[in-house]
Amino acid sequence: MCGITAVLGVGDLSLSRAMADILAHRGPDGIQVWGDENCSLGHSRLSIVDLAGSDQPIGSEHGCWLVQNGEIYNYRRLRRDYSGYEWKTKGDGEVILAAHHFSNNGASSSGISNSTTSNDNGSFAIRSTLVGNLRRTANADATNNPANAHVEWVSKLDGIFGFALWDSKRQELVLARDPLGVKPLLRTITPSGELLVASEAKAFCAHPEYTPRIDENAMLARLAFEYPLDETTLFEGVSQVAPATIETWSLDSEGRATLTGVATYSAEKVMPSSSWQPEVDAAPLLDSLCESIQDRLMSDVPLGIILSGGLDSSMVAGLAHKAAAQAGQPVPECWTVAEDEDNPDFRAAEEVCAALDLGHHTSTLEEDCFWRTLPSLGWHGEDLDISVLFFQPLFKKMASSVTVGLCGQGADELHGGYPRYRNLVGHQELISSRLLASRHPFADHLVKDISAVESQGAAQPWRASKHNPAEVYSDVTSTLQFEMDHGQLSNFQLRLVDRHSMAHGLEVRVPFLGSAHRKSSHTIPVDWRIRGKQEKLALRAAAALTDLPSSIVNRPKLPAGTATSPTLLNELLTELRPHANEWAERYSGLQRILKTQPDMSIGLRLFESLHITDGGVGREKKGLWDLLEDVD
Repeated sequence: MCGITAVLGVGDLSLSRAMADILAHRGPDGIQVWGDENCSLGHSRLSIVDLAGSDQPIGSEHGCWLVQNGEIYNYRRLRRDYSGYEWKTKGDGEVILAAHHFSNNGASSSGISNSTTSNDNGSFAIRSTLVGNLRRTANADATNNPANAHVEWVSKLDGIFGFALWDSKRQELVLARDPLGVKPLLRTITPSGELLVASEAKAFCAHPEYTPRIDENAMLARLAFEYPLDETTLFEGVSQVAPATIETWSLDSEGRATLTGVATYSAEKVMPSSSWQPEVDAAPLLDSLCESIQDRLMSDVPLGIILSGGLDSSMVAGLAHKAAAQAGQPVPECWTVAEDEDNPDFRAAEEVCAALDLGHHTSTLEEDCFWRTLPSLGWHGEDLDISVLFFQPLFKKMASSVTVGLCGQGADELHGGYPRYRNLVGHQELISSRLLASRHPFADHLVKDISAVESQGAAQPWRASKHNPAEVYSDVTSTLQFEMDHGQLSNFQLRLVDRHSMAHGLEVRVPFLGSAHRKSSHTIPVDWRIRGKQEKLALRAAAALTDLPSSIVNRPKLPAGTATSPTLLNELLTELRPHANEWAERYSGLQRILKTQPDMSIGLRLFESLHITDGGVGREKKGLWDLLEDVD
């Protein structure tokens, strides 16, 4: 797990170093850079596998260089498959270079033929067109585009990753992101035409031409739907590489970064079956989760379990002994934080560890911790959410003892855990009412035709042409599919855990999103996910096969932030809420929608102060009131 950066268009090592320095929290074990005349790469490393031997950027004998964030869980098998490769390390990242080399990717240049002209020396000068914020070739999304040449080998990687691979011989930069978007991969284009790539948007502030601005259309969607949609971010001109996506980039005839290809290498499909029998199907469902946990115990450093006391994290704990035995690894211990020892989450977590004979590290939150940690939450989160304030002290505490954590995220999206799934009509009406009340000019386009005002097509931030609440939330199946594909998972839940754990140099892995468990979960019938007021029925049937107490197996879903620290969170919001309406007036296009969500008004004020004011640099150490009062 690391922070990565790439610059295409100039081999500026000082820029790559400055970008990587901003991401030093993601990789406290060292920063390295590499570059040639056209591309430079930066890497801030968190050492987890092959501690002494897998520094990046790492090169191959074939003229390729790689920076990778994440883990390749099947790397040992891939190293055997590519045994003829000239290995330099014993780690997982190098298998990406090996897979690229051994793939039949010699055709990666052929897909841009109708967008090039031949020079006298036989090389090709790429012709590009500006579409939205990026330059692209005419056939960047055609069937034979260059990114498709990489689909086969990238598909062999089982893990969580975002990587940039520079092929100096073909002058091609390959960007790829894992199937669910567990790990981030962001990019932007500078006014002079350089492509900047990084794990977090704040790294772009190192470039003298980059000025952070709020993307008001993306912000409207964030406020209405409760998470950013598609590949948008809250920063104007900053997009994400989509999950399960490969992009190829080269330089055009004027030396400007140009998108030459986009390809999707996998797709998630929620396909409920007609029946599910707990006496037959619960055990395979549980086994699929155990297999995912086993894979995620891959580490040369200590691991731990983030235990809230809810069903999902408790199931990870419930399988810890079995998965560790299968993986040949030590049994991980658990970490829990809550506002006091009488908190229901705290007591439930203690019950789990006692029943399972697991080591348990507990701590309670200091009364002023939210005031002290909210600036850090806003700085690292790059979002508006202030309800998960306990993440910062939890991950900081964990990181003092372990380098890797396992969490229960992803279970609600797979198994129908959120209360809104039980009242989709009400959820449709809530989002529609927010959009209507906003009177924002983009609100109607968001529902009916985004393409009328935002660019569509290959690698654009808005993937879908519309997001009509009445359609996307028409039933449970469409809702689960929409939220997996368009942002609830990748842009909210996974982003929260990634940013706030990596703030302390802690890698968090997500067993529920392992390929085996996803495959088993996608076919569960709707009535075994949601039935009346009950949720996650199939998952609870699987949990009943473990040694978890029945009180945990049947424990209802509770919101993470408010369940863990209700009093401290309410006290903070009570003191700040009187200012929320005043702060909302600053954003004329968003004022009406912000006034119905005072916590978001507070979050937006903090977001602007940290990430926009003063160019988004050097304010993260300021106190909370200084940040809230000092906004340009």
